[in-house]
Amino acid sequence: MLRVSPLTLLPLLALALLQLMGAAHGVYNVSRRTFELDYSRARFLKDGQPFRYISGSIHYFRIPRFYWEDRLLKMKMAGLNAIQTYVPWNFHEPQPGQYEFSGDRDVEHFIQLAHELGLLVILRPGPYICAEWDMGGLPAWLLEKKSIVLRSSDPDYLVAVDKWLAVLLPKMKPLLYQNGGPIITVQVENEYGSYFACDYNYLRFLAHRFRYYLGNDVILFTTDGASEKLLKCGTLQDLYATVDFGAANNITQAFQIQRKFEPKGPLINSEFYTGWLDHWGKPHSVVKTEKVATSLYNLLAHGANVNLYMFIGGTNFAYWNGANMPYAPQPTSYDYDAPLSEAGDLTKKYFALRDVIKKFKEVPEGPIPPSTPKFAYGKVALRKFKTVAEALGILCPNGPVTSLYPLTFSQVKQYFGYVLYRTTLPQDCSNPKPIFSSPINGVRDRAYVSVDGVPQGILDRNLLTTLNIRGKAGATLDILVENMGRVNYGRAINDFKGLISNMTLNSTVLTNWTVFPLDTEAMVRSHLGDQEASDGDHLDGQSAFNSSDFILPTFYVGNFSIPSGIPDLPQDTFIQFPGWGKGQVWINGFNLGRYWPTVGPQMTLFVPRNILTTSAPNNITVLELESVPCREGPPELCAVEFVDTPVIA
Repeated sequence: MLRVSPLTLLPLLALALLQLMGAAHGVYNVSRRTFELDYSRARFLKDGQPFRYISGSIHYFRIPRFYWEDRLLKMKMAGLNAIQTYVPWNFHEPQPGQYEFSGDRDVEHFIQLAHELGLLVILRPGPYICAEWDMGGLPAWLLEKKSIVLRSSDPDYLVAVDKWLAVLLPKMKPLLYQNGGPIITVQVENEYGSYFACDYNYLRFLAHRFRYYLGNDVILFTTDGASEKLLKCGTLQDLYATVDFGAANNITQAFQIQRKFEPKGPLINSEFYTGWLDHWGKPHSVVKTEKVATSLYNLLAHGANVNLYMFIGGTNFAYWNGANMPYAPQPTSYDYDAPLSEAGDLTKKYFALRDVIKKFKEVPEGPIPPSTPKFAYGKVALRKFKTVAEALGILCPNGPVTSLYPLTFSQVKQYFGYVLYRTTLPQDCSNPKPIFSSPINGVRDRAYVSVDGVPQGILDRNLLTTLNIRGKAGATLDILVENMGRVNYGRAINDFKGLISNMTLNSTVLTNWTVFPLDTEAMVRSHLGDQEASDGDHLDGQSAFNSSDFILPTFYVGNFSIPSGIPDLPQDTFIQFPGWGKGQVWINGFNLGRYWPTVGPQMTLFVPRNILTTSAPNNITVLELESVPCREGPPELCAVEFVDTPVIA
């Protein structure tokens, strides 16, 4: 029998104790878990062994928590060994110092879920993410200081970023691969070379804070377009430089650009585009499956690490969509023509890319989770509830703000949705007189104008900058302004909303404004099931619609019951708006997002089954801004319809 002295056992006992202490703090097998750059052989080393990731982008904030596991499992079954996700700052800190990390915002649970499914995680925590997300993920409350220079060494910006990173990054540290979690690499900022500031001190600040909170072992990286100019301003020593490009790019040339900044180390395409983004009023973007599959094959044949952006796009629920310049907002759907559809359905592209991945690595055996079933619940008639003006008491319970000149959304601490601006006409406009903003793009982004309750027309940031209005001196002028999504890319991300300049009527500056920040979310939640029409206004006379080509922005309500006797209900569905113009829709208080079928390309909105109920009628609330199908017909024509197939033209 082997005899071991107590002195020999002491180091072993100490090591065992340390491992037990590590396990108690969520850190496992620390000594055996490493993820490193192998510069000499242009690869990663995972626990000392050669490793390449084939990853896909998924944004937890665009998918209900209810479906996280389904989507992640489908990604794993496609052969991916990693997923990539952003962390949008504004999603987690909607007000300064108010942090939200529960429910659909529980990013830690999402990462842990990926870990449990055997997927590694590439984390892109911002503070700026772009991602076709409102303001690129930066919180709108930063704009309360008008002069702030975002994504720079501006002290006010750095203070806010530092506070945010001090909250987020400690949550991420236990989830690093070295600490027993799935996170293998972490991005510092995002495509910074595409931003005008080119502020290396800002990048150094971020790199220092990331190292401070995450330690020296984690691989920190940057991502920029495959252009020498972009990488010059987007990279920093000790941050590994990666590139992004799509199927149309020359792979060899793109990686030659990366090699100028990283002569050795793994080749990485951090965003290989499987599709592309949409804008309202433009055709749905489609990238051919064969083109994506061929390019992915060539990327993998190069030995490159690749992340497919997007593998599933998801949905811009509520008001979270971004916009590009010249001002063009993105729709509610973020389908992206990705391998998994917005609703998580398997597509031809999914199986084509899986077949490509099979040629380079084993894919998991077993059944792939199927596309979720969809149900067409049919038409649901809606009734008029109240116009916005009639509902001001419940939309703005704390009362309005008065100001000599218009105030922006930020100045009244209203970051999303709508603000109503009210004043009186200082002169007679029996003959139409022009109203416009100065400068001409001072309406951000779309405004619905009425005088004494009579619709006058629409002002638009880009297209409709002057409007002739009628009314008597002293009449009430209402301008309901919609924030259609903040710019998410480029120098215009400091995108102030509302009336950002003076309004002029026939060369006279309008003054003495009453400003109503509208809390649509609270109103919808507090009046679910309130089906009473407003007094004397039953969709059957000129009091509702008058002779104008437009309607007053108005709430409509209705409900529907899930059929009883059919198993496995509720199921996912899609809602469409035949004959409606433009607006916002809620189901059971959940803000599904914007609809705008008159311009497309999105004609239906995805309705995930987790927001539906079989135990009571499901409430629908619609805020219609422009036109309704029952304008010149019976009230029952004001109907929406639930269908089982999405329509994105």
